[in-house]
Amino acid sequence: MTNPDKSAKDSFRVAGEIVGAAGDQPGGQRPRATVAIGFVTGMLSGLLDKGIDSAPLLEATGIAATVLEDPAARVPVDRYAALYTLLNHQLDDEAFGLFPTPMRCGSYEFLCRSVITAPTLADALERSSRFLRLVLPDLAVSLGRDHGEARLRIVETRPLDIGRVFAFEWLLRLLHGLSSWLVGIRIVLDAVAFPYPRPAHADDYALIYTANSTFADDASGGALIATFAANLLDLPIRRDEAALKSFLVGAPGKLTLLYRRDREMVLRVRNCLRDALPEAKPLAEVAGELHLSPRTLHRRLEDEGSSFQAIKDSLRRDLAIDRLDKTQQPLARIAADLGFADPSAFYRAFVSWTGMAPAHYRKRLRRMV
Repeated sequence: MTNPDKSAKDSFRVAGEIVGAAGDQPGGQRPRATVAIGFVTGMLSGLLDKGIDSAPLLEATGIAATVLEDPAARVPVDRYAALYTLLNHQLDDEAFGLFPTPMRCGSYEFLCRSVITAPTLADALERSSRFLRLVLPDLAVSLGRDHGEARLRIVETRPLDIGRVFAFEWLLRLLHGLSSWLVGIRIVLDAVAFPYPRPAHADDYALIYTANSTFADDASGGALIATFAANLLDLPIRRDEAALKSFLVGAPGKLTLLYRRDREMVLRVRNCLRDALPEAKPLAEVAGELHLSPRTLHRRLEDEGSSFQAIKDSLRRDLAIDRLDKTQQPLARIAADLGFADPSAFYRAFVSWTGMAPAHYRKRLRRMV
């Protein structure tokens, strides 16, 4: 095992660049997405179990060690991502030392390479489950489809003694983030049942997974079950080797930055677009409102794992789902309010987002109540 002080110091320059790229801000006033301290302590639990001092790694990523003592503390998400990467390399274990058998560095890259040629998301997830069986025998992943609902199931094959909550959080995040990247849209999780009592940092689950999260009354086993529209499994894989090469820079820690609901520049662009509805503002106009050049806005969105079109799509999708759930408004009214030229364009877009027609999705929401 490498010396923790040397490893952290050698990595300081890289970590500092990660933090600086996401944290540069005129006057130091830009808001930043943050992570609850529970995710940090969970990620460090394997390291601490081995008796390794976490202070050098925390220092190298700009996180004060004293925050671990404050249950209400929060850490900027870019620094959390830097800590994720440093910890992986420190332990040579992309599973953070949580399991008896390390998941050696490079495992995630090989997972990505094993799924990039899959024809559909279903095939990619099946390949993922087979790959993980080889490198992560303590957790089993399976996929099922029934009556229009897909179920991603994660279960421990033996009781996990270290960081059990974080182990489930991490693997779901990894699979959900990778799946969303592969198909080019954020996979909407309708619900997730977590096999442990509600943790103190569970409010963050709405930002990362879904607001519809439930928890077991006890922690004596059970499976994590994430459900989403089964039609999404038929989405084609839209990424290629060239895209994968770029994606792997900073991975897997990079996944912590992707597909969150609170990314700072994503939120600012989203708010601009929402306030303008039903008008559809172009990127150049939004950039001007944010006092940025279009090129700078494009780069900052790319740094947060998003794009102008992806934000526009996710905004319309979320507002459409909210209207379908909470109102009886006709589809034509919803389409017009969201800036679609006609209901047929809204229909095609909604199917591409959720794998289901809007009317069927509304019925499905009613059945879930």
